[in-house]
Amino acid sequence: MKELQQENKECLTVLKPVLDAVIKRNPNEPEFHQAVTEVLETLEPVAEKHPEWVAAGIFDRIVEPERQIIFRVPWVDDKGKVQVNRGFRVQFNSAIGPYKGGIRLHPSVNISIMKFLGFEQIFKNSLTGLPIGGGKGGSDFDPKGKSDGEVMRFCQSFMTELAKHIGADTDVPAGDIGTGAREIGYMFGQYKRLRNEFTGVLTGKGLEWGGSLARTQATGYGLCYFMEAAMNDHGDSFKGKTVVVSGSGNVATYAVEKATQLGAKVVAMSDSGGYVYDAEGIDLKAIKEIKEVKRARISEYVNYRPNAVYTPGCKGIWTIKCDVALPCATQNEIDGESAQILIDNGCRIVGEGANMPSTPEAIAIFQSNGALFGPAKAANAGGVATSALEMSQNSMRYSWTFDEVDNKLHDIMVNIYKNISKAAADYGMKGNLVAGANIAGFEKVAKAMYAQGIAY
Repeated sequence: MKELQQENKECLTVLKPVLDAVIKRNPNEPEFHQAVTEVLETLEPVAEKHPEWVAAGIFDRIVEPERQIIFRVPWVDDKGKVQVNRGFRVQFNSAIGPYKGGIRLHPSVNISIMKFLGFEQIFKNSLTGLPIGGGKGGSDFDPKGKSDGEVMRFCQSFMTELAKHIGADTDVPAGDIGTGAREIGYMFGQYKRLRNEFTGVLTGKGLEWGGSLARTQATGYGLCYFMEAAMNDHGDSFKGKTVVVSGSGNVATYAVEKATQLGAKVVAMSDSGGYVYDAEGIDLKAIKEIKEVKRARISEYVNYRPNAVYTPGCKGIWTIKCDVALPCATQNEIDGESAQILIDNGCRIVGEGANMPSTPEAIAIFQSNGALFGPAKAANAGGVATSALEMSQNSMRYSWTFDEVDNKLHDIMVNIYKNISKAAADYGMKGNLVAGANIAGFEKVAKAMYAQGIAY
């Protein structure tokens, strides 16, 4: 990855000083460096076309968060012992609306991952066409294996500090890895207690208290709507395709559901322990019972489907022959080796459901082999798009039906594909959806930043 980043630096001219400054100012933050490198490489022609944006420092400013908040999160476990975690909120850019981005609870969380996610969120949120800026937050707390009481006490402590920095018109967090309906409920309850107001400050809320129908399904459904639009544009579709989906959380689960509805057969899913292969097609009812009801490991799937095969370890899932790969687990899960195996096995369609799940080497392999590649900031924007729709419903004190939200989501994802495809073509990179997503997302934010002045 370092070698590829160095090659990308050498491709830059106008924006090379920007990338050099990012690496110098943010040492030992590889995920953040990776995200910025990938974006700046594709924005070089934009910088050449808009010297006024260079002069106004738009590129220098967009790679620097407006605010980074790091705080201590003390809480008491069930044995009465004090535990201490670290909390983060990176408020990256509010040029087009209040900061918007999830809260990730996972032991791997650090400032580099928070900044990479917040930076990506700027462009993803811009692509939705809705008025939301980019941010991200979380903690190195691991909810797995914790009791409801322990999770509640952590969430209350976390929100006690975070509440000082967020609000319906300032920063609206949402769920992410490790932060589901339970965690959002505890955080919302604490925010309401502290501020004495009932407001749409968090999205992913329960349906009885301000949540939106279709929010749970949104990222997975949106991924499939985006990829179906891309395939349709190339005279293809999900119908009859064999699909491999990594992960087994909400994104993966509902990507499986929608891909199946669109005529595909999904044959594999995974979690952090390993993956299951079911040649007859994944039984989604069993997956939902294992993951949503039992909160158990995916290895239990073979108890429901004896002909299925469970394999420990996650990387091997990409050795399964398929037409379509939908990585929906975590960042950098597909490396160059796995990408080459997918290509060698005939896979020519890849849609990113997770954030940055493909390494730069993997993306280069997909693109050089003519694969239809849907980058995360476009393909998985359905979740944040529906979160913004939840914000709209909260503002109106109104709720749309499932079909109304789903139809809006479908239209947003199809428009994202059309817009990024056009942006790529306009800059002489037809078919390069990575470049198109970066350019289309950036231009909207850049125009707002330029209009709002350098003091912004």
